[in-house]
Amino acid sequence: MADTEEFPLVQFMRAEFDPVGELGRIQAEHPVFPMEIPGGQTVHLVTRWDDVRGVLGDHERFSNDFAGVIGLGSNQEDPGGLGFRDPPEHTRLRRYLTPEFTMRRLRRLEPRIEALVAECLDRMETKHAEGVPVDLVEEFALPIPSLVVCELLGVPYAERADFEKLSKDRFDFTAGPEASLQAINDAMAYLTDLVARERRNPGDGLLGQLLREHGDELDDRTLASMADGLLTGGHDTSTSMLALGTLWLLRNPEQAAKVREVDGYVVDVVEELLRYMTVVQVAFPRFARDDLELHGVPIKKGEMVLCSLAGANRDPALGDDMDQVRPGRETAGSHLAFGHGIHRCIGAPLAQMEMRIAFPALLRRFPGLRVAGEVPFRELAIVYGVKELPVAW
Repeated sequence: MADTEEFPLVQFMRAEFDPVGELGRIQAEHPVFPMEIPGGQTVHLVTRWDDVRGVLGDHERFSNDFAGVIGLGSNQEDPGGLGFRDPPEHTRLRRYLTPEFTMRRLRRLEPRIEALVAECLDRMETKHAEGVPVDLVEEFALPIPSLVVCELLGVPYAERADFEKLSKDRFDFTAGPEASLQAINDAMAYLTDLVARERRNPGDGLLGQLLREHGDELDDRTLASMADGLLTGGHDTSTSMLALGTLWLLRNPEQAAKVREVDGYVVDVVEELLRYMTVVQVAFPRFARDDLELHGVPIKKGEMVLCSLAGANRDPALGDDMDQVRPGRETAGSHLAFGHGIHRCIGAPLAQMEMRIAFPALLRRFPGLRVAGEVPFRELAIVYGVKELPVAW
């Protein structure tokens, strides 16, 4: 068995943009890396692209039912929305959302996303003109995903400032776990109330659409949980990608210039940055349904398998120079930044649209944009990112 003490948290660590070197060593030497966690449990870390894709795509051998494994009961009670549900419950709920995330449906949001981005840029410009330091995370990367989710769900305009604060607070871990948990509870309470109001008078957003088409099949709590899952999956991840992507572009001015000047070039840049950054460092945990083996390593029924998305997306088996950004590159397989299989992120097209709109708009508005201070990175995180990004122009 591999050494279980040397790298127990390596899957949550980075050296700026890159996974730490220890993760690469594990990937080269141990296709399946058993790790001991508190309580005597064994967790198996998988880091190679082919193996990660195999585990994520195999819901027959690997379960997402976290609640069932830890004894909370059925899937219906689980704490993680779609990410912690198995078929058939996962299949039932996801089919309600899938039609809302086709590119045809999402295109109706494109003008609103462009307007929301412009509003954030206006606020940045006002602050800068007043001599106030501008944090790109606070003024750009954080509000855009929150406001886009407001637009998607149909949150009333008068309530969006409060909703934006709820969104921000739930991902602010500096006040401690109790404050974060309270923010999550507050967000769920708000969403449950919003669903009840939408049921009485359905609006034009996703909640109203689902209630008009499937209101008899979805209770308020389930629909609020689905909305909360969209907020959870699409907020911190998009915030991190907007901030990290901007930082990389500012450090690579020739690429920033092409995004600013060449129509359509941002599409290739976004896809390559998604692979390169892989802000969600590990996928939702999987649990072995029965005793099995991977690469000759025994995995007992109920043991957890952690898939390193960051490791898989840098796997040398995908191609040359995977530790470099090469927009438009061809690889041996598609990137796994959004996961794979039945649990692949349903909001992926929306996240891609946000970035394709936001990066060119930012760079065109402020062609002289530059980093204006130290950039603190998150030291240990499931969703990687920066704590702040001071900028000037």
